[in-house]
Amino acid sequence: MSAPYPRPFVPYPHKALRAGAAPVAAISDDIRALWDEMIVAMDAMPGVGLAAVQLGVPLALAVVDASDARGQAVRMASPRILHASAQMRVHEEASPNLLGVSAVIARPRAVTIEFLNAQGAMEQRDFVGLWATSVQHQIDHLAGKMYFDYLSPLKRKMLLAKADKWAKRN
Repeated sequence: MSAPYPRPFVPYPHKALRAGAAPVAAISDDIRALWDEMIVAMDAMPGVGLAAVQLGVPLALAVVDASDARGQAVRMASPRILHASAQMRVHEEASPNLLGVSAVIARPRAVTIEFLNAQGAMEQRDFVGLWATSVQHQIDHLAGKMYFDYLSPLKRKMLLAKADKWAKRN
């Protein structure tokens, strides 16, 4: 990977955020280096997850670290949800791709995810609470979906107008 380290977040409405990501079938040194770069970017936000598309890289790669101490990042390639709990959890979500705004979103409290791990093996893992929220948020990014897509059209329009106003001031 020859891009600057770390790459900047692409600003909404950059097409990479809506295009979806290409599946990753095998783990290479380039993929591992990109995951490392994504963790640096995630920690610098600071945030609890990041999808490669947020950096303009159209690959189905995500990292999540909702641990208190940090340093527990889970690296995922081509993650997909196998099961989601019926019980919901609400959390205020935001994105470094759309600064100055956030919204409270309800998502399943627990999910089972299947993904290709850093060793190149298929893995299934259960995530609960903030971990589950972040994993779902990243999987949405990989599918070209943003957290504010869960809002009503009026609330979405208000949020985007607020973000635009914030961007012009900063």
